[in-house]
Amino acid sequence: MNKNAPRVGAIGLGHWGQHIARNLNALGALAVMCDSDEATRGRFAEAYPAAQVAGSFEQVLGRHDITAVMIATPASTHGALVDQALDAGKHVFVEKPLCLDVAEAERLAVKAAAAGRVLMVGHLLLYHPAFQALLAVVRRGDLGRLRYIYSTRASLGRIRRQENALWSFAPHDISMTLQLSGRLPERVVANGGNYLSEEVADTTLSHLEFGDGLQAHVFVSWLHPYKDHRLVVVGDGAMAVFNDVASGPDKLLLYRHKAHWDGDLPIVAKADAVPIPYDDDEPLARECRAFLSAVQDGVPPPSDAAEGVRVLRVLDACQRSLNTGGPAKL
Repeated sequence: MNKNAPRVGAIGLGHWGQHIARNLNALGALAVMCDSDEATRGRFAEAYPAAQVAGSFEQVLGRHDITAVMIATPASTHGALVDQALDAGKHVFVEKPLCLDVAEAERLAVKAAAAGRVLMVGHLLLYHPAFQALLAVVRRGDLGRLRYIYSTRASLGRIRRQENALWSFAPHDISMTLQLSGRLPERVVANGGNYLSEEVADTTLSHLEFGDGLQAHVFVSWLHPYKDHRLVVVGDGAMAVFNDVASGPDKLLLYRHKAHWDGDLPIVAKADAVPIPYDDDEPLARECRAFLSAVQDGVPPPSDAAEGVRVLRVLDACQRSLNTGGPAKL
């Protein structure tokens, strides 16, 4: 273990937690791994023999040598586990969403700040090098004034019973949209389709209105014939596309298309796509480093507690709109 790295406990070693454990180990910060399944604990004890294993969250929290925890458990458990970890004096990273209730999220954010503890949420795509390059382009003004943002996160599978597609997929796209816009939407309108279960939406389309001419929409689905993870940002000077399914230079492209009126005649001048350079680095590795840096050096991460609350407020408004069939204000 890196002697200078914080000692971190990886909580939950399932579909995503296993990758957190892998990255923490590579960074020299993995001290203990926790999972309720004995067979899983055995596999990870063999994979990372330098780290210890624990069968309960309380065992990890009771260890004074553990500085921080990274939680990757079902979303319904997040709020209670974060609360317990903060009570134990630990810095906390929790996978998205922060919790399932806005008031609880706000309380946890205040609690972490009062205790001087980092509370960070796993909005992974904020750490994607291609998105960070896109955000830099937008903030430099290369696209001009933003007019429209739309995102698609669709695939076939990873179907849930406990949470709908909005809560499972959309936090990623909402977090990116809020970073690009720099503010919360004023109101949202969302609708969805329940095809496999009467209670759980398999697809949702959320329309976000920011005022001052900026709009966005987020489409998510786990009933899609192919994988499509795409973010399109349209400004009055240029357009950009972040296609996370593509690779190499095609992943992030700039289009300097022009459109204007010549009297009553619309004139469109298309331009060739220009690749936007970005670093080649695993987003989760960047996210883990950001958490360790926040714990060790006090560097604020992009997905801090305040950002987690903002994303949750938008999710909550979208869900209210789904429930009522009408618009919801923030």
